[in-house]
Amino acid sequence: MPHEPTLIATIAIGLSLAFVGGLIARRLRLPTIVGYLLAGVLIGPFTPGIVADQAIASELAEVGVILLMFGVGIHFSVADLLSVRRIAIPGALGWIGVATLLGALVGVALGWGPAGGVVLGLAISVGSTVVLLRTLGERSELDSPQGKVAVGWLIVEDLFTVVVLVLLPTLAPLAGGLILPDSETAASPLGPLGELLLALGKIVLFALLMVVVGMRVVPALLAVVARERSRELFTLAVLAVALGIAYLAFAVFGVSFALGAFLAGVVVSESDMSHQAAADALPLQDAFAVLFFVSIGMLVDPAFLLANPLAILAVAAIVIVAKPLAVFALVSLAGYPSRVALTVAAGLAQIGEFSFILATLGISVGLLPADGLQLVVAGSILSITLNPLLFRALEPIGGRLARSNRLARRVERRVASQEALPGPPGREPVRGHAIICGYGRVGRLITSALDRRGFPYFVITDDRREVDRLRAAGVPALYGDAANPALLEHAHVATARVVVVATREPHAARLIAERARSANPRVPLVVRTHSEREASYLRAAGEGIQPIHSELELAVQMSRYTLRRFGVSSAEVELIAQGLRDRGGRRAPTVDLRPNRPLDH
Repeated sequence: MPHEPTLIATIAIGLSLAFVGGLIARRLRLPTIVGYLLAGVLIGPFTPGIVADQAIASELAEVGVILLMFGVGIHFSVADLLSVRRIAIPGALGWIGVATLLGALVGVALGWGPAGGVVLGLAISVGSTVVLLRTLGERSELDSPQGKVAVGWLIVEDLFTVVVLVLLPTLAPLAGGLILPDSETAASPLGPLGELLLALGKIVLFALLMVVVGMRVVPALLAVVARERSRELFTLAVLAVALGIAYLAFAVFGVSFALGAFLAGVVVSESDMSHQAAADALPLQDAFAVLFFVSIGMLVDPAFLLANPLAILAVAAIVIVAKPLAVFALVSLAGYPSRVALTVAAGLAQIGEFSFILATLGISVGLLPADGLQLVVAGSILSITLNPLLFRALEPIGGRLARSNRLARRVERRVASQEALPGPPGREPVRGHAIICGYGRVGRLITSALDRRGFPYFVITDDRREVDRLRAAGVPALYGDAANPALLEHAHVATARVVVVATREPHAARLIAERARSANPRVPLVVRTHSEREASYLRAAGEGIQPIHSELELAVQMSRYTLRRFGVSSAEVELIAQGLRDRGGRRAPTVDLRPNRPLDH
């Protein structure tokens, strides 16, 4: 009898049912993740019919986590992580403490005792890397301030979880738990504290090796492979670096796969071929991420869900209600705009892979009953399913919050008053100036054009480093959310010649335009957009609003260049370019930036 291809069967069944479930969920206008989770329930051991190999599915899901964290490391530099350390470290540790206390209360109420409740609280305090990165990636917010804060916060949670995984087997006997058969901690002459310090030392040693050696060796290796001009070999090198370093971190240094893969990505980011490396890993990353959600669904016991609705609701309330409220409060009090705080709060309102690892370890050391894992899995499914709905509610919640929440308004006003420091007295424009909202690549080019003609302007950005740099150069710059009416007032929107909304986030751009028009109904606006739908909305908002559809303008410029290569005359090229704009959307009047009236200083 031929050997059953368990691995192939698990991949084939998992991906096939995930495809069907995702398609149905999409047709029902539900998140595709819901379809993936239900596919896992159908092939899990608790439902009749096809049963896939759960152990293999979990290992495949681990590959997805490795590739995902590798991608995060490529796009999230060490400087970015350090830039959010003041909110990520105290915020994450503060929330873990709150979640542990709430989990302990639930555990005691269920009769598990304080130790079981503490393990439950620790498990539900850690967000899912997979869910957060997929959500931020779909919203193009990984490189935004809220994306950096959320990912930094999650990395701190992951690092803390690594410490807990090392310490839990050591402390379990002291809390009435069991000694693991393969645990060397009890017999170690170092004792619990010594074992913990040894584990932390290994993590620090691995990180130092990656920074000192890896940042020189890995980029050089990729450069050598790239010279061979073999796409296949380069892709293989990228996967070997991601998976090889992750395994080395786990096998030699006792570091989690996820953390090892993240540091591997940070090392690759030092290469000028990092973008190609990220693109090569993306297809496998997406496929294995789907298997991750399927593996979660396989852990669900529907009978337990039906028998314990109150306990499940209690865990879900901690994750979906208590955590967003706590995160929003902490991020807001740290001085971030409410829009950033809301996005971070929504992004972290879920639990995932590390939660299951902690719960499983808690069961193996005798601190958490078997039902604890079901409770964590149920809370994970509910939070992952509802997470996209939280993001959809961000815009209406943000608008209502700005109008009615006194605490949020006070925080934003306090931040605005602290940060709205003018530049040198001779350069501060108070009339006839431009207000540049957003200071990324687009914003920098616009200010460069204004500088060439000596036109005055204010810059509003939520990048603190850019604010400091601009002020040092004598440019009036404000730190915070440009949609904050207090900041617009400090930028003298009432006497501005034009407001340029250069932010890449469509919801933020719309809100800034609305607030600027509310403060000065006659001020012209130039707004960056990414879709014709958004451009149409802005055109309908009133006269004097010029939406710039970035993809359309890119197509126009590329068409101009292409037609000129064919010898088309300049007049005909401009006529065709105008036709492209007319096809892409009705063109609004162009804002005149020429100084047709004196500038008052």
